[in-house]
Amino acid sequence: MIGSAYNDAYRQDSTIHEVTADLAYRRLAIVNVMFYGPSGAGDRSWVLIDAGLPKTAELIAGAAAERFGEGARPAAIILTHGHFDHVGALRELATRWDAPVYAHPLEHPYLNGQSPYPPPDPSVGGGLMARFSGLYPRGPVDVSRWLRALPSDGSVPEMPGWRWLHTPGHTPGHVSLWRDDDRLLVAGDAFVTTKQESVYAVAVQKPELHGPPRYFTPDWQAAKTSVERLAALEPERAVTGHGRAMQSAALRAALHSLARDFETQAVPRRGRYVGDPARADAGGTTYVPRAPRPEGRVLNATFAGAALTLLGGWLIYRGLEKRKARSSGPGHRRGY
Repeated sequence: MIGSAYNDAYRQDSTIHEVTADLAYRRLAIVNVMFYGPSGAGDRSWVLIDAGLPKTAELIAGAAAERFGEGARPAAIILTHGHFDHVGALRELATRWDAPVYAHPLEHPYLNGQSPYPPPDPSVGGGLMARFSGLYPRGPVDVSRWLRALPSDGSVPEMPGWRWLHTPGHTPGHVSLWRDDDRLLVAGDAFVTTKQESVYAVAVQKPELHGPPRYFTPDWQAAKTSVERLAALEPERAVTGHGRAMQSAALRAALHSLARDFETQAVPRRGRYVGDPARADAGGTTYVPRAPRPEGRVLNATFAGAALTLLGGWLIYRGLEKRKARSSGPGHRRGY
């Protein structure tokens, strides 16, 4: 539903943003997908990182063809985690490309049909994206045929020089990707660069550092530890699952501020998982705390306002794109 509702509006956002010569990303509605490999790499010589919203497989495949060549298939698909907006097109793309899918073992129950994630938490507040989060799918999906575990030595398949870092909190098996040589970070949703709870902020995409999306984060203490770990790396550039890439001193200062003041900057004042995290093991979700208010009430409000929210976001984005189109056209763009 969400993918198809946004699809036409964001089809115009065809820019592939090149962060380095071998890492680029494209924004698809509320989320980014990333492409590792140099332009023109060819068949089985690049990697897809995350797989976007449902109904966006054609957009992802089109962006891949534009960057790497017509018919170029990835050597692998790497997942930072398995939330619906990061795996929405996964099964269709894995089938089309017959590519292995790698994720942390603790993420496998949500990718092999075994377990759903804990419910989203609309009570965290912050905007309409949070209020309507009761609509968001929580899985599981089933890509067992292609699913593999990330190597235990920390290496990233088909991405030499990179290592994966376990950064739980947003999900139990969430990972970020790190390259020491140029201090390049793919953070996933361990932190993001837009206020993901707000439909206006998501549409405008003003770069600003935030913790993981509040409505889908069930373990805030683990999330804090993960941000502290990433801040200690002193990244030069970071690409996140939501929002624009950031770089240099501004990135590091904001990341250290987030790590230092995580409880006030990131953790909601109230919420289902504040002080009582969900728990999981190798089989998936094992404990979910009681909702702070009846979920039925939240869902009724969600269904009543969802169409207005999606339409509002679409209209905001169309207005911004029309202004942008007067000064620049589609295509590759170097920068953030």
